[in-house]
Amino acid sequence: MRRKRGGRLGTRVRVVLLGAVLVLVAFSCSAVTGEAECLGGVGLCDPGELTRSPVASPSPSGSPSLPASPLRPGERRGSKRVPSAPADPADRPSVCPTPAACDFPDASNTGPRTALKQQRTGDATIRENGAVIKGWDITGSLDIYANDVTVIDSRITSTNWWGINLRPGYKGLRILHTEITAVAGKGPDNGGVDYAVSNMGGSSIEVGWCDVSVFGDALSMGQGNLHDNYVHDIVPFVNLGGEWQHTNTVISGGSGAGKLTIRHNTLLNPTPIDKGASASVGLFADTGPVSNTTVHDNYIAGGAYALYAGGEGSSGIEVTDNVFATTYHPKGGYYGVVAYWNPSGPGNVWRGNRMSDGKPAKPQPPS
Repeated sequence: MRRKRGGRLGTRVRVVLLGAVLVLVAFSCSAVTGEAECLGGVGLCDPGELTRSPVASPSPSGSPSLPASPLRPGERRGSKRVPSAPADPADRPSVCPTPAACDFPDASNTGPRTALKQQRTGDATIRENGAVIKGWDITGSLDIYANDVTVIDSRITSTNWWGINLRPGYKGLRILHTEITAVAGKGPDNGGVDYAVSNMGGSSIEVGWCDVSVFGDALSMGQGNLHDNYVHDIVPFVNLGGEWQHTNTVISGGSGAGKLTIRHNTLLNPTPIDKGASASVGLFADTGPVSNTTVHDNYIAGGAYALYAGGEGSSGIEVTDNVFATTYHPKGGYYGVVAYWNPSGPGNVWRGNRMSDGKPAKPQPPS
C-alpha cells in the first residue's frame, strides 16, 4: 500500500523560490584575474583555501588518496578507518545484524579524515568553476552555480533547505569524505530541513564516503553516483503545510536523463510510520518514468516500504545483492521490503537480495 506523499512538490517549489532570495543575500564567488573574489564576507573564496587544484580521482573500489603516507585498508588515521574496497557480496556472512558486521559503511569510515578549520560562512553561493573546498567545518550551506566543484574532507552543519545544492545548468559536482548534517528544529520548513544533497542540475554528480544525517530527504537526485555513504538518524518534522514530511534516505522523482547508481551504502530510515516514513530508497515516478537505475550491494532499513521501485512504466531497474535489514521493522520496511516493483519492465532485474537474517528478500507477486 503506497502512502500519500503530499507536500513534496510544494516543497521543491519553495526551494526554487527561496534560491532567488539566497542569491541576493549569500556570499558570492566569481573569477577575477584568475583568483576567487569574496563579496560580502570572510574567506569562502580565499584562493589559499578554495582553489582549482585537482584532487585525486576516486575509483569504484577505493578512496581518493590521502595527503600523508598511505595506510592499509582497515588501519586508522585519527578516528577514522581507511575505507577498504567493498567486499564481494558472495563472500559476506549470511547474517548481517549490523552494517559493520558485513563491511558496510558506518561512522568509523565515512566523513572527514583530517582536522577541520571552522568557517562560519552562512548560506553561501559558489560561482567559481573548479572550486575545491577541503578541510572546512562549515556552519551554513552551499548553493552551487558552477561546474566541477569538489567538496572533500569537510563538515557542513546547515539550517537551510539543503546542505549542498547544485543548480540547473551546472555539472561535475563531487562530494567526498564529508559530513553533512543539520540543526533539527532550526530549518526553514517549519523547523525542518529537507535535502542534505540536492542535484537540480542536468547531469550526474558523485557523493561518496559521506556521513549524512537529520535531513528528511537526504540524497535527492534523478541521476548520480552514490557510493559508500552512511545515511542515518533522519529527524521527522511537520512541514509548512501542516503535514508530517515524508522521509527517504535516497529519493528520485523519475525522468532523469542519465543513470542513477546507488552502490554499497548504509541507508537507514528510522522514521516511525505515523510520522511520515516513506521509504529508505524511494524511486518515484513523480515527474516521469523511473529508468536506468542500479541499487546494488546496500544495507537498507526502514520506511513504509524499504524500497519503492518505480512502478508501472519503469525500466532498467537493477536491484541486486542488497541486504534488507530488520533494524526497525521485521519486514525491512513497515509493510515490507518493496512496493511497486515491475517484474515485466524491460531490463528490470531482482537478484541476490536477502534479509539481514539471511533469508531471501523477494517482491510480493503483483496483485
